[in-house]
Amino acid sequence: QVNFVETGGGSVQPGRSLTLACSASGSSLINFSAMAWYRQAPGKERELVVRVLDWGKTHYLDAVRGRFHASRDDTRNILHLHMENLKPEDTAVYYCNSDPPRTPWGQGTQVTVSS
Repeated sequence: QVNFVETGGGSVQPGRSLTLACSASGSSLINFSAMAWYRQAPGKERELVVRVLDWGKTHYLDAVRGRFHASRDDTRNILHLHMENLKPEDTAVYYCNSDPPRTPWGQGTQVTVSS
């Protein structure tokens, strides 16, 4: 099975930036044509933030388009999510997984945006 570990979260003020990383083990990312970043805010369902296809094409949630930039490095089995101009509504636990997702999910990394 593939396992994901997300890192890089933190607490920041609105307008600041963060870069998240996701490392995969147990399987190569080459086996997944579509990877994605998801997030789950308190009291809300998990949502897909960005889909990253194996040839580099990305599809972003409208709310983050232009502020978030995702990439994948299949040779290193790593994904990154660079987030700029963060807003309080970006506060959530962020996860990476394939699209469609499979179990198990990783622990996620908490991003808190607050003044």
